[in-house]
Amino acid sequence: MSSGVLSSLPVRRTVDWRLRFGLLSLVWGFSFLFMKVGTEAFAPLQVTLGRLVFGTAVVAVAMAVKRERLPRGAWTWLHLAVAGLLLNALPFSLFAFSELTIPSSLAGICNATSPLWGMALSLVALSEDRPTRRRVAGLGIGFLGVLTVLGVWQGFDGLDVTGTALALLASLSYPVGWIYVRRTLAGSGHSHLSLTGAQLGLATLQLAVVTPLFTSMPAGFPVVPVLAVAALGTLGTGFAFLLQYALVAEVGPTTAQMVTYFTPVIATAAGVVVLGESLSWSTPVGAAIVLAGAALTQSRPRTATEAGKQPPRPPEHRAERQKATARAAGHDGR
Repeated sequence: MSSGVLSSLPVRRTVDWRLRFGLLSLVWGFSFLFMKVGTEAFAPLQVTLGRLVFGTAVVAVAMAVKRERLPRGAWTWLHLAVAGLLLNALPFSLFAFSELTIPSSLAGICNATSPLWGMALSLVALSEDRPTRRRVAGLGIGFLGVLTVLGVWQGFDGLDVTGTALALLASLSYPVGWIYVRRTLAGSGHSHLSLTGAQLGLATLQLAVVTPLFTSMPAGFPVVPVLAVAALGTLGTGFAFLLQYALVAEVGPTTAQMVTYFTPVIATAAGVVVLGESLSWSTPVGAAIVLAGAALTQSRPRTATEAGKQPPRPPEHRAERQKATARAAGHDGR
């Protein structure tokens, strides 16, 4: 969240950012498939614990390579523990539980409602976010899309309400965590990599304490589910964070966060093609409406400066603004 590592990252990359953007979309899209496969052999909490262990290991290696130190301060660690719960331990577990009864494609689509939840919450919790006609319209359109996905006109016939509610609750947990982080850790002075490494470590510790209390030792360790959990943690959490981290530094948080709109498309395609999940017409149509509403809530009218009516700020001012934006954009950890 601080500018320390972000400012040291080179802008020029050997691989075009668009390719890395597509790779991040694939990794996060397939994460829902990996969760589905993992829950075939392991309890949801065990899947989440394994995911966090592998993901934390990847970030720890990155910290060691960059010689990053863990943050200091009791209050910082307390805030990171709450962030780890809201952004990692809780939503990861809820998604895993939801996929016991709903398709991975539906879980991926529910994840796309996070921007809608975030906009609704920020209008209440963040004084700098003001309601506009565009945002309100986006929320309304997104809500209509959710109802379309759920097939409300059919009375939710054939839909597992509990599993869907868990997936939507997991999607709600992310923006709650983002708002908490913005209020408590945005100006901590620690690097983003350091904060996230500690956050993932604390989330892992939380699951390590809870999981043995509510689950029993697995009967076996089938190869495919084990590989799915390993891929979920290594790729879907650790590698995906580092990839998003570099994208934010290179193209800015607004462009990097557009990956949210591609993830449900890939999750749906993966679920249908790889797992053979059924797909009614209302699911892709509703998903498209949800994404349209989410995009509308995230859009901003052009300012006078952006329209060229005012001269640009000096480079040093622009750099400081980019660093502040990067600090507020992180801790996704999906």
